[in-house]
Amino acid sequence: MHTLIIYDITDNKIRDRIATACKEAGLTRIQKSAFLGILNSQQRKNLKNRLKRILGRNKGNIQIFIICNADMKLREIIGEIIPYEEEEIIVL
Repeated sequence: MHTLIIYDITDNKIRDRIATACKEAGLTRIQKSAFLGILNSQQRKNLKNRLKRILGRNKGNIQIFIICNADMKLREIIGEIIPYEEEEIIVL
């Protein structure tokens, strides 16, 4: 099933770790704080547990949506799809 993960996290370090976990699970970034891809139930469960560990007691919100193929066919995109370029991490 298609899996959509969106999040709102203010802490840069936690947010970067969330993004890395999503990428490593095989999801593709579709917007700055949104990832989409196909995961089976076990992969989704593993990712959910990893995201819970990363967020811990930190402030933030992560939402996971499971989307069937029929609903994905109804997806509408307004405007152009802009490829997301990774943020350049500057270490001070």
